[in-house]
Amino acid sequence: MASVTQNKDGKETMPDELPDESDRAEDKSPASRRPAESQPAVRKDGGGFFTIYKKGQGYWTRMGTAIGAGLVIALTAHFVYNYLPPWIGPLFAPPEATATPETRAAAQALTRNITIGVCAAILFGFGLLAWRLMNKPSNADFLIATDSEMKKVNWTSRRELIGSTKVVIIFMFLIAAILFAIDIVFGFFFKWINVLDAGPFG
Repeated sequence: MASVTQNKDGKETMPDELPDESDRAEDKSPASRRPAESQPAVRKDGGGFFTIYKKGQGYWTRMGTAIGAGLVIALTAHFVYNYLPPWIGPLFAPPEATATPETRAAAQALTRNITIGVCAAILFGFGLLAWRLMNKPSNADFLIATDSEMKKVNWTSRRELIGSTKVVIIFMFLIAAILFAIDIVFGFFFKWINVLDAGPFG
């Protein structure tokens, strides 16, 4: 039952009507409790396999990592190209008793084609693996953070670098001269007490 309230003039007023039981039942229905349809969620990593995660951030650390990975992959393929033919060549070589120049040439061509195929598979497969690892959100965030930290480094100026290099070189020669003098003194000392047959200079 709705309660009655009084306003300042003493007149009784009825509050707004409460929703009836049918309205409450509708509110409790499973359909009403369903969240409103929204747009499809966007992936945090930004899209498909070839989409660059957070493009434009951490450029130099990403480029350095990509160049290093590419160099390792290229050297691996070069190693395989040089050392795979001697391993698989005997498998396709014809028997010496029946070998002819044509069969030998065909075996060499087959070996070369297999080697090129393996090298191409290494370049393609490891290239995709390197791309995936570098574009993985956790790895990419690490490279981006590294790039931002490198920008905070206070690099030595050219003048300071030259001055520090001069100090290092001077102290290196100074310490070498001191050690040389100490070595000569000990050489003469051990010659004097007959521990050594000859002095520092023979």
